[in-house]
Amino acid sequence: MAQARLILEELKKCHVTHVLSVPDNMSRALLSALWADGEIEVILVTREGEAFAVAAGLWVGGKTPVVLIQNTGFLETGDAVRGTGTRMRVPLLCLITYRGYAKWAASGLEATPETLNAELLSNMAYDSTAILVEPTLRAWGIPYDFLHDDTDVPKISAAFRKAQELEQPVALLMTKDTT
Repeated sequence: MAQARLILEELKKCHVTHVLSVPDNMSRALLSALWADGEIEVILVTREGEAFAVAAGLWVGGKTPVVLIQNTGFLETGDAVRGTGTRMRVPLLCLITYRGYAKWAASGLEATPETLNAELLSNMAYDSTAILVEPTLRAWGIPYDFLHDDTDVPKISAAFRKAQELEQPVALLMTKDTT
């Protein structure tokens, strides 16, 4: 588990001005830390796709936004990512909570299957979102890495720099609840 205060400090190092989010249980501690600190403005949106549109508008206006959403909602964002993130070349860090990761990773099966099928996706032993998120990121051309615990927190700055260099969204998959 990564500590919310460490993530918050890393976001400040990147001069983040706004975090756009649809709250979920895994990001609760981070959102609480952001609200308590007050230096970075939190904007709650109604749908995850809306987060990308608002983030693009903030970026055009000279701000430095980050999107914080759950993997389930990320799968809903396809056109928003394409139309406002990738096509507009918005250098955007996406912190994506990875619901279902622990169970999928513990299964012993390939973590990122090359071939998806109905048998795998309908298996009630797994959260199908956990199975779909990495292949979706690859298909959409979004580089990604993992944020498992406190030792991975510096990856936030690295992913932020990569988004700036590539001029496109870059994702960090948060595999555990923040504390």
